[in-house]
Amino acid sequence: MPDARDVMALDRSGPWEGVRVVVAGFGRAGFAATDNLLHLGATVTARALPLTDDDPSEADQAEKAELLEVLGARVELLPDALASLPDDVDLVIASPEHRDTPLVDQARLRGVPVWGEVELAWRLRDTAAGSRPAPWLVVAGSAGQTEVALLVEQILLAAGQRPAVAGLAGLPLVEAVMDPEPYDALVVALDDAQLAGVRSMSALAAAVLDSSEGDVGSAASRAAAYEHVQEACIYVAADATTEELVREADVVEGARAIGVTLGMPGVGMLGVVEDLLVERAFLPQRSTSAAELTSLEELGTDDTVTVTRSLVASALALAAGATPAAVRDGLRNARHA
Repeated sequence: MPDARDVMALDRSGPWEGVRVVVAGFGRAGFAATDNLLHLGATVTARALPLTDDDPSEADQAEKAELLEVLGARVELLPDALASLPDDVDLVIASPEHRDTPLVDQARLRGVPVWGEVELAWRLRDTAAGSRPAPWLVVAGSAGQTEVALLVEQILLAAGQRPAVAGLAGLPLVEAVMDPEPYDALVVALDDAQLAGVRSMSALAAAVLDSSEGDVGSAASRAAAYEHVQEACIYVAADATTEELVREADVVEGARAIGVTLGMPGVGMLGVVEDLLVERAFLPQRSTSAAELTSLEELGTDDTVTVTRSLVASALALAAGATPAAVRDGLRNARHA
């Protein structure tokens, strides 16, 4: 039986044999976690509340439960499935909506590690010698994450990359990192619940779209998006609270703060000059010039929310190697998609 220290060292290479895992929740994230942990050799019990006959997802839940049982999981769909934790458990994987259940509370009291979807997915990246796991481009906040993620996807496609959107939209994160054909980048849209308890994630670049409006728990969750960032912490310059999260983040040496503004950008920022979206953060001559990305006319709107999200998406994509021309083409493609 592995102890907590052994479990905390687990990654894609394992060893997962003999590790007893309880997955709390049976949605997209829970199903993907159960499926892939079984594939790695873990002993998995999936627990969730049963859906009623009048729920349109009930048939889908039953079908997934049957499939996982065939694959070797123990599936418990019971009214009290999340009320207690079994005695012999080495690790709990908690879906975001089930982090505050008696089962998870008991795990913490007993010293059983509790991971969420994001923590598990980060640990399951393929980091074996010779492998190049896809960098993560993370976008967090209270609204707009999916829209920004889809914009980043279009820009990276225009840059000739093979990206995938995961998290709130697109693929479940665990499924994305376990894909046998690696992606060039994962554009990861996350809400506060998904970020809660994240410790290991080290995104290439991360953006928080807005502050937590006084909610301490939300502030801590969104701060996790910036922790251990490798290249760029992107923030909306008008939001002083988010800028403070960037200042306090423990990042990889060399990572930069990149501000987004609707006005004239300073060095290290993206912004708007007359009717042009420009960047002064990634081009080599940023101290003396700006690179044009697109125009408000091409964007099709001067709506402040849309322009801000387009600039944030541009910054994330530029951090992943996209060119200004790819930004222009990607934003145009997104508009006409």
